Amino acid sequence: MSNAPRRAPALLALGALVTLALPAPSAAAPSPLGRWATAERGGVVEIFACGAALCGKIAGGPELDAHPDLRDIHNPDPAQRSRLLKGLVFMSGFTGGAGQWNGGKIYRATNGKSYTGSLALAGADMLKLTGCIVSPLCQTQTWRRIK
Repeated sequence: MSNAPRRAPALLALGALVTLALPAPSAAAPSPLGRWATAERGGVVEIFACGAALCGKIAGGPELDAHPDLRDIHNPDPAQRSRLLKGLVFMSGFTGGAGQWNGGKIYRATNGKSYTGSLALAGADMLKLTGCIVSPLCQTQTWRRIK
């Protein structure tokens, strides 16, 4: 007589135990992608994927809504001074994940200067952007997600 019919229920029971012992899948990690309210002048930034990195563009704000024709007049390159601020990609090259992205570049249109930067999620709806002239000469802003 074969043991196959007796093994089938035992294997099913073992499979059920293994399945119950596995950790439940965790909820998706918060993502920095989306629209964020900046800490300065009510600006709105959109963070998006650009290749394997993260980038950010100026998406709006009270000043841009009132004057949509504002230009990048402080840019050190005279050829770039006529480009519109709305839609301007001012953050690029942020790589990493699991809540922290580094190695990015931040262009600040208000003074025409560029900085190195990092992004860090502080919960699902809070993002910290740090820009540095040279470490430790850094400044951090906290942005809030726009829903």
